[in-house]
Amino acid sequence: MTSAFFTRKRDEFVPAPHARGPWAPDMLHGRLVGGLVARALEERHGDAELQFARLTVDLFRNSPLLPVTVETSLARDGRRIRVADATVSTDQGVIARASAVLLRKGEQPGGELPFTPGWDEPPPREAPPRDGVWNPPFDMWPLTAWGGPERDRAWIRESRPLVDGEPLTPFTRVALAGDFASPLSAMSPAGVQFINGDYTLTLTRLPEGELIGMEATGHLSAGGVATGHCTLHDTAGPIGFCLVTAVANPRPLK
Repeated sequence: MTSAFFTRKRDEFVPAPHARGPWAPDMLHGRLVGGLVARALEERHGDAELQFARLTVDLFRNSPLLPVTVETSLARDGRRIRVADATVSTDQGVIARASAVLLRKGEQPGGELPFTPGWDEPPPREAPPRDGVWNPPFDMWPLTAWGGPERDRAWIRESRPLVDGEPLTPFTRVALAGDFASPLSAMSPAGVQFINGDYTLTLTRLPEGELIGMEATGHLSAGGVATGHCTLHDTAGPIGFCLVTAVANPRPLK
């Protein structure tokens, strides 16, 4: 593991230079904002008896590489459901917000239930390829030709800590991965032409291990507005879905 994306300084998270996103050299990567809110929500409102069933991250303002703070609040704490909110800010103001729904775990219903089948992609056994065109800030193994007729698929794995000195939890790991549902579902022969304004994870369980598989399972766009979704897997099977909305921003990833 190499250096972390953030260093903790009292209540602030100070981004490293490599915390930038692909759209501009001084722009904080949106996936890291999602990781920070997941970390904060889990730390302050998580419970072993409750499952993070949904996380929505609204990325409504780009930010340069400035120190970040995350505030959370509890909206509802009932017997079977807990709802928590988060706000992400820099000294320029609020840059993102998030909400999470936690549901109490219980006995699984019997009988035949609808299900999404797992994919047949084995986990990678070699180092991830680096093609020099766009090397993401995580390990990635593409399983299809980008933008081709097949559903785009990839295995991804975090290669850096989010915060210096802290191991990644499964929930933070999948929150970081969720942002990639936007470029994966919107991939075309011309590259990625949309930048997402939000993403929503829905999870039936947390991922096991470091690898998360993503399969683009839908994309629609009209008038410069897009929506897409991916199915998420770990090496044991499917774990949930990720839905994104995005706006046209025709600048290929570099």
